[in-house]
Amino acid sequence: MTTTARTTGRVSGKVAFVTGAARGQGRAHAIRLAEEGADIIALDICSDIGGVPYSLASEADLAETVRSVEAVGGRILAEVADVRDFTAVKGVLDRGVVQFGHVDIVCANVGINIPSPTHELTESQWGTVVDIDLSGTWRTAKAAIPYLIEQGGGGAIILTSSAAGLKGYGNIAHYTAAKHGVNGLMKTLAQELAPHRIRVNTVNPTQVDTPMIMNDAMYRLFCPDIDEPTREDFAPLSQAMNALPIPWVESVDVSNAVLFLASDEARYITGVALPVDAGVLVK
Repeated sequence: MTTTARTTGRVSGKVAFVTGAARGQGRAHAIRLAEEGADIIALDICSDIGGVPYSLASEADLAETVRSVEAVGGRILAEVADVRDFTAVKGVLDRGVVQFGHVDIVCANVGINIPSPTHELTESQWGTVVDIDLSGTWRTAKAAIPYLIEQGGGGAIILTSSAAGLKGYGNIAHYTAAKHGVNGLMKTLAQELAPHRIRVNTVNPTQVDTPMIMNDAMYRLFCPDIDEPTREDFAPLSQAMNALPIPWVESVDVSNAVLFLASDEARYITGVALPVDAGVLVK
């Protein structure tokens, strides 16, 4: 692990707080920001959640994120925490600020999905998705905003929404509602925090090649007529949603958008929903 902050890169000297960092988009964000000079404060639940039809990240996954960040020269503090627990989220951030001295970039990335027709959703399924995807995003911002204001140097908050935050999708009503909520939260925070030079934006991806998408429940949702659908069965149906001839984007594609919004290249951009969507929103 390096002992001093690096001085080169598009976010050099910055500290980024990344949730859901053990794998998928969160890991990619942590690595990409570290490549460009940021130190990382990271958290992930690192355990499965009842009712979620796919495995979530593990402590070994979070350890791999640590190794990957350090491999590109970054410093990182990574801990296990659940975004449903504000005290736990704030605790990780507090310890990270003690270690690195400040926080400048917030990537509220955590998200889950439980596909189901709307009328078949249980109270528990609805509540779990909304509590993590929307309220967890709010808790992450709530923990970081006092630091960003007190520091007086501005900052960048990037909330992970979805194309489903900008249009409707069948069989994921709770996810779609939560992601629309994330976009509404972003617009309000952008207004509230602008006097402090804190910018707030969302990234809105289409399908991303992560375990939240690449799992049996999602394959069966898209391929109901196939007994044992696979990734290969899913690919053409996923591609049909996009305007560009690709079935999904990669995590690093979203990370590059996050990096842009976090950097001074986007210094006057706030209140914006940035699709990384292969054209799904124009079809």
